[in-house]
Amino acid sequence: MNMETVGLFISECRKEKNLSQEQLGEILGVTNKTISRWETGKYLPPADMLLAMSNFFNVSINEILTGERLSDQEYRKAAEDNLIQVLKTSSFTLKDRIEYYKKKWLREHIFFMVIMGFILVAVAVAALIRRNTYMMITCFVLLPIFHAIRNNTMMAYVENHAFDGTEDA
Repeated sequence: MNMETVGLFISECRKEKNLSQEQLGEILGVTNKTISRWETGKYLPPADMLLAMSNFFNVSINEILTGERLSDQEYRKAAEDNLIQVLKTSSFTLKDRIEYYKKKWLREHIFFMVIMGFILVAVAVAALIRRNTYMMITCFVLLPIFHAIRNNTMMAYVENHAFDGTEDA
C-alpha cells in the first residue's frame, strides 16, 4: 500500500465529483488540511473515513487502499494484500486487543458482579448470625464457582471479539 498512490486516488475521486478539498472536508466532517494531507500521502485516512469515502465515491475500500479501480480478478488479490499490510502496520497487538476486551467486558458486567458479591456477603453474614456451618461452607464453595463462571464468560467474550474482529473498538 503506497500512501501517495492512495492520496492520488482520493484526489481523482474528489475531482470526478467536482469538489474542492474544502467541500469534501465539509461532507466528511474534517478540515481541508486533513484532505490535503491524505491526498499528498502524508497520512492515511482512518478506517471510519475510508468507509465514508468508499460510500460517497462509490468505490471499495480496497480500491482506495490500492489507489486504483479494480476488476473482479484484481479485487481478491488487492483485498488480501491490503489486509496483510494493515495487520503489519496495526498499532494494536493481540495482547492489547485482549486487554481492551477484558476491560470492556468488565465495564459492561460490573453491575452483575456487584450483585453477586452482595449475595455472597449476605449469605456469609446470615451464616455467621445463625452460626450455620453449612451456609458458611456454601459461601466458600460458591465464591470460586462464581469466579470461574465470570472468568469463563469474560474469556469467551474476549476470544470472540479479539480474534475475529466482530466488535468495533
